Amino acid sequence: MTRGPTSTPTRFESGLVEGILADVAAGRPVRKKLPGGGRLHLDRPLPFLCVYRRPPGRDDPGTRRLVAGEAAYLVVPDDRALRSEYLNLLWSVAGDLVERFGAFLVLEVWAASGEALDPRARSESPVPGYRVMTGRGDGLAPTVEALEAALLRIRVLKHPAEVGLCRGAVDAPEGLKPLRPGNALREAGVRVLGLEVQPVYRGPRGEPYPMVLRRVQRLTAVALRRAFHRFAVTRTRAAPVSYLALGRQAVTRATWAVDRQLAEVAGAFDLLLKLTPVNLHAAWRAFKRHGFEKAPTFYYRALPMDPAVVKRRLFSIPVEAVEEPTLAQLFREKQLGLDRQLTMLLDRGSTRLLHGSLQLFGGVSDELLALARSLLERIPPRSRAGEGRQTIDATAFAERAREEIAYYRSRHPEFAARVELRDDMYAGLMVSRGQLLVGSRLRAPASRVTGLLHHEVGTHALTYYNGRAQPMHLLYCGLPGYDELQEGLAVLAEYLCGALSRQRLRLLAGRVLAARLLIGGTGFIDSFRALHREHGFNQQTAFTIAARIHRGGGLVKDAVYLRGLAHVLEYLAGGGALEPLFIGKIAAHHVPIVEELRLRGVLAPPPLTPRWLEDEAAKRRLAGLREGRSVLDLLEGEER
Repeated sequence: MTRGPTSTPTRFESGLVEGILADVAAGRPVRKKLPGGGRLHLDRPLPFLCVYRRPPGRDDPGTRRLVAGEAAYLVVPDDRALRSEYLNLLWSVAGDLVERFGAFLVLEVWAASGEALDPRARSESPVPGYRVMTGRGDGLAPTVEALEAALLRIRVLKHPAEVGLCRGAVDAPEGLKPLRPGNALREAGVRVLGLEVQPVYRGPRGEPYPMVLRRVQRLTAVALRRAFHRFAVTRTRAAPVSYLALGRQAVTRATWAVDRQLAEVAGAFDLLLKLTPVNLHAAWRAFKRHGFEKAPTFYYRALPMDPAVVKRRLFSIPVEAVEEPTLAQLFREKQLGLDRQLTMLLDRGSTRLLHGSLQLFGGVSDELLALARSLLERIPPRSRAGEGRQTIDATAFAERAREEIAYYRSRHPEFAARVELRDDMYAGLMVSRGQLLVGSRLRAPASRVTGLLHHEVGTHALTYYNGRAQPMHLLYCGLPGYDELQEGLAVLAEYLCGALSRQRLRLLAGRVLAARLLIGGTGFIDSFRALHREHGFNQQTAFTIAARIHRGGGLVKDAVYLRGLAHVLEYLAGGGALEPLFIGKIAAHHVPIVEELRLRGVLAPPPLTPRWLEDEAAKRRLAGLREGRSVLDLLEGEER
């Protein structure tokens, strides 16, 4: 039998609104697809609701997304027959929630259109603009002030936002009547704000600008939440601790699927392991045999995958479909960061790798270079202060590492790190996917063993397993740019346990110098000579520094140790909290995002904290750093 076209229903099905109100009354989340293409999303009972009504008879690409990432929103379709049903739903929800909170805010968002559109919004470098609309005597002055101040902070394509206020009436999208609650709702405390947005996220002919839209959504979301927070604090019985807590608490399965897929791509390769030569010991002997005049040839592990094929898989992940702006930002950053890493694998063995390395790890600023030079000048090349003569070999170190791992496992059974002795790592240490890899030729000063354990196990492995304890996979894979904070924390741990020797600081400074030489075009031989002849490193140490910097074709990652330490010291002096830094593998600029996700209940407190936090001497050193100390200040006082 042939079916005729399905007509759009003119009414909600029986019991739909009543069922929604029952969920609202019980505090249950509401995620409903509604007739005509509308949607109601209530993450939890909140004293506000964002509304988007599609303007009648015209396309409005992008604008719906400005509300679709919020914790409470209603999307109303362009369907005249259903308008009264949607308004009934809106005011019914508002009526129930105003009883719970004592006041309720409906904030409608729409795009300027027609003659209202600022001509500069049609240009190829558009100027963002907003118009806030509020009624007189509605008691929303503090809310409007908070919204205006937040909107004025917005920058799009370097243009600051222009914000106008319209007091006296709340307008509406073109072709629609303004939203006005009935007298009973208004007397009960239901209020309405309007926010008209210049649609700078699309071009003169309506073509979308996806990257601009993502930025406008993210920044507008912050402004909306600041306004909602002010409204909640000044007008309701709710008391959110911060505007950061007003984002979504529930994360959709589709969003976590994107997170999982990105983590799977990240887990398909280990960049540093694939860029580390397998013949360092043989290369050193050959370099020495040739009188230090012939640059070594390095060999690398075979790649178990084709980076170009993995890229195809990477960009098939629908990051752009994630509505929640905070997570969408993190996922986009990770996708682009993985793309750069895969390009570096394709460029392995060529000088092109240096360009990707600079994008991923950053360069060496004049300020960082000056710090490195100061350390090299102040610490004599032959100083052995704090290191002693006794050494420990790889087997003994591995046993100590297993004891350290057992300590953390006793506090968190999921801490599943293992120690693996590797013949292909020469004399190095590395944590890869939570496992400690120990070069079989390792010999370390006994005085530095505790520091190395805090560095590798108590920082790198700890943050990996803390990340695994969270619902977000990227916290153990590593958010983009995490290396600087990771290495800064790891070196900080060495200092706090009294194992950061002066020679260790000198070594980190040498790495910065070698990275700067590399960036300036200096080759392996000249880098080796500068380290050995000008700065006093012994031949084997100079070779190792140069090899680490020149591996793969040019890797500046080793500059992040000293830079990270300097930035962590600044963070502590500024009163920064330590706990968020150990929640997983994050960059410093992710700390506010982590705090937001913690406040929203998306992330939990980390299950593990570093062992050194239990040491009284470490606590005293940490207290001293909070008073404000630089890297150079670490040379003062007790010799380590």
